[in-house]
Amino acid sequence: MRLVPAALLALLLVALLPLACSKEPTASDDAPSGEAPAAAASDLEIEVLREGSGRSPKATDVVKVHYHGTFPDGKVFDSSVDRGEPAAFPLDGVIPCWTQAVQTMQEGGKIRVTCPPHLAYGARGAGPIPPNSTLVFEVELLGVQ
Repeated sequence: MRLVPAALLALLLVALLPLACSKEPTASDDAPSGEAPAAAASDLEIEVLREGSGRSPKATDVVKVHYHGTFPDGKVFDSSVDRGEPAAFPLDGVIPCWTQAVQTMQEGGKIRVTCPPHLAYGARGAGPIPPNSTLVFEVELLGVQ
């Protein structure tokens, strides 16, 4: 008769195992205690290609950048690098992905940022960018004005 309680306990543990293992990792799981992970709340993926050493922009600053924009498959949709002419613009006048990502940089730095659709052009798309597109940019911060 002692077998029944042990079997029930084993059955209960097996039934609860998927619940215990179902937690999906979050960006904060990888962050050291006390540090906020970069872009945790926004779904941005930022890879630092080169650290900068100059000023960091605020959202209201005008920045001068070189950038190369592609779709995840590598197809280029826009590139100041290919045009040979840097771009300058107010950081709060661009897609949210850029506003957030470029603020993590310092002058002289270069990043690769993957922008989910809701932080890019969303359901409306823009020019050669279809609706609901994920975008990938390499951005070099040349200056902060």
